[in-house]
Amino acid sequence: MKPDYLPLIVAAALAAMSTSAAASGYRFGSQSVAAQGTADANAAEAADASTLFYNPAGMSRLQGQHFSAGTTAVVPHSTYTDTGSKRFTGTATGGAATDEYAPDFVVAPSLYYTKQINSQWTAGMGLFVPYGTKLNYGDNWHGRYALTNIKLEAIALNPSASFKLNERHSFGFGATAEFMKAELGQAVDVPGTVAALAGTPNSAALVRQIVALGGNPAALAAVKDGRGENDGKDWGFGFNLGYMFQLNQDTRFGMSYRSPISHKLKGSTVWDFSRVTSDQVVNKVLAASSRKVNSAALVALRTPETLSLNGFHQINARWAAMGDVTWTRHSRLGDLHIEFPGTDEGDEVIRQQWKNTVRVSLGANYQFDDKLTLRGGIAHDQTPVNGDQLRHPALPDSDRNQLSFGANYTLSPRASIDLAYSYLHFKDAHADYRNNCSPLTAACTGNGETTRGTYQTRLQLLGVAFNYRY
Repeated sequence: MKPDYLPLIVAAALAAMSTSAAASGYRFGSQSVAAQGTADANAAEAADASTLFYNPAGMSRLQGQHFSAGTTAVVPHSTYTDTGSKRFTGTATGGAATDEYAPDFVVAPSLYYTKQINSQWTAGMGLFVPYGTKLNYGDNWHGRYALTNIKLEAIALNPSASFKLNERHSFGFGATAEFMKAELGQAVDVPGTVAALAGTPNSAALVRQIVALGGNPAALAAVKDGRGENDGKDWGFGFNLGYMFQLNQDTRFGMSYRSPISHKLKGSTVWDFSRVTSDQVVNKVLAASSRKVNSAALVALRTPETLSLNGFHQINARWAAMGDVTWTRHSRLGDLHIEFPGTDEGDEVIRQQWKNTVRVSLGANYQFDDKLTLRGGIAHDQTPVNGDQLRHPALPDSDRNQLSFGANYTLSPRASIDLAYSYLHFKDAHADYRNNCSPLTAACTGNGETTRGTYQTRLQLLGVAFNYRY
């Protein structure tokens, strides 16, 4: 008998791509408070050091030294309504409703610095949060066999440089060092396995083993879920490129590219069967029969690359218009094969098959007076999730619309502050995700559960940044 259970590396594997912020997938969308104020439409504006992230060629427009330090608070609100989640046996998973799985808020920082070396060259360094998520559904919700909790943290260092060929053409390039760390938990469907084995030869053998070791097989009548915990981390490296074309004094266009980053997330998986029943002998026998051992976990993946086209036009002394179109190659995330080195466990295959997405944003600036600039923007972003059957609880993502407002206030000839507020409304997300591996299957690892329900989500982003030039 070999009851296999869904490995706890699941969400670490999905980490290639926050509650999601302004961008689809796991990508944290707001890397600059100034950009957030225009719904990230201002990549071709290149007015402060955060241009390093959006288009490094824009650094050629910054004279002297520029510093920008910001922080963005993500305030999520999400509800889940179960519509019939089931065990691999076809029976209901039971459990309780969950409506506080998203945190009250999470905060992500960003730091940028640029220095003009001469009339052609500018160098800079950026530090930002490319990905992140934090969800805790609890140990007794309907979809606990797919996921109970996940915490993903990532941070990137991005040294960059720009070269100004002439008054029309500028180029930028940079290298990215990205660190990821993931923690997650999941229930183990021991009750479903015991029920499925009832009356079979394997069940009789299990009872005989319990009796031989001095345990009470009657404890099997009240068996509970097991528990698993996982963590993983890795460094990965990539690059980014940018180009900016100055049509005239008031109009410019930009193009930027961020490469995929390869990761091999390495961590450990720890299984806990100590609370399955009140009889520890029974618990040990069930743990041994599952052939689950604490082990390493490994998954190889590549994050998606992005390609952006953007423009900026100064209409008159007060008004400026801008826009951005970003294509993301999420299709790099197909089915994920999670391995357990040093064990005879079969791979866990997570069906994702994400699709490529497009994000479109439009924004405007209004120069209210010599000190105050007002900003606004709208955006539409597609989800990479390729249908209800592939929507996993680790990422209950859907298409979303964004409305943003912002402002820049000049404190002195050298210093200013940025403020931004964004509201994101997500389309209702229906999940009907099934794990295709039964716990009784030896060739693979999985709970075999179906998580079926509807998510309703909205987000608010609050940002503040301090800018200084010298």
